[in-house]
Amino acid sequence: MAYYRQVGEIPRKRHTQFRDPEGGLYAEELMGAEGFSADSALLYHRHLPTAIVDAVTVEEDRGALAPNLPLKPRHFRTPDLTWDDDADAVTGRRTLLGNSDVLIGFVRATAPSPLYRNATGDELLYVQAGAGVVETVYGALPVAEGDYVVLPTSCTYRVVPDEPMSLLVLEATGHVGPPRRYLSAKGQFLEHSPYCERDVRGPTEPLLVDGEDVDVLVRHRAGLTRFTYANHPFDVVGWDGCLYPWAFHIRDFEPITGRVHQPPPVHQTFEGPNFVVCSFMPRKVDYHPLAIPVPYNHANVDSDELMFYVGGDYEARKGSGIGIGSLSLHPSGCTHGPQPGAVEASLGAERFDETAVMVDTFRPLQLGEAALATEDPEYAWSWARRGPDLD
Repeated sequence: MAYYRQVGEIPRKRHTQFRDPEGGLYAEELMGAEGFSADSALLYHRHLPTAIVDAVTVEEDRGALAPNLPLKPRHFRTPDLTWDDDADAVTGRRTLLGNSDVLIGFVRATAPSPLYRNATGDELLYVQAGAGVVETVYGALPVAEGDYVVLPTSCTYRVVPDEPMSLLVLEATGHVGPPRRYLSAKGQFLEHSPYCERDVRGPTEPLLVDGEDVDVLVRHRAGLTRFTYANHPFDVVGWDGCLYPWAFHIRDFEPITGRVHQPPPVHQTFEGPNFVVCSFMPRKVDYHPLAIPVPYNHANVDSDELMFYVGGDYEARKGSGIGIGSLSLHPSGCTHGPQPGAVEASLGAERFDETAVMVDTFRPLQLGEAALATEDPEYAWSWARRGPDLD
């Protein structure tokens, strides 16, 4: 995130002596992307951030991913998932879909998560329901229904629900941020961008926690490790830079509309390694006198399309069993479009009341255990109104 922030106390010059009230030196840490060649932040710790006293392999079984075979459109219902009474946002995640670029999970969290750091890439959380706080080494971010949260690689954090929180979680193998076409060469949001710096929230003050021998889960390419740190990692008295966790509410995304139907890239909100994330918001629809407001039939030649329905009434999917919390998967190789009757029903509409989060991946998505456990077996035949079980 190229928008510069400064929080807490920092020295006037980088890499110079910065002492605490007792005269000891604070420990400076560079948190940098792509080595020393991209965005970074400088954090000033009360204790050494390098001091670990133990490292233990943690066994974790998130289930295998299965190919989408036979190839077909699919519908999954997250409300059908079951949860432990004390599920948390890290260890309670269940795998929906994934590929070599991104793992997509879902969780209904009721308990605080352990301290956690994802060392394989950035994470993007979408708060479907509930509210709470994402506590990070940079400070705290209060979040509620409709918030996106971007967590940089290796940012130590935990999620503390104030009430049950339903989260869609994207674990990337690289960095997640605003689409490059929205940004100037220096990183400022341009005038045509559907959101800007005023919509972005970052931590506003340090979060200082005392403690010794503190455990932190680290997910990395080889598995999961539990480090024990000599001191609590939330000991940063100040930081500055352009790499930090940030939140953005989906309602602050300004829809782009036109006289005729606009393609999905106008809804793009984030880009990651070989995937994009789009926000479909309530909006005025196409205003040509002969416009067809719902999408035309299309084949995603190079991508799989996953749609997560989070509010309102999605016009193109009426009568197909889609509800709040549903996910539809339309893979490359399958032409898809509005359900039967949706085109005629949409004619003359002036506004759509729908909210959805879409993830388009440029490598095929495979199916996780949570998707397989909640699939609607009739969805693929809903365009024809007949099929193996519907004759």
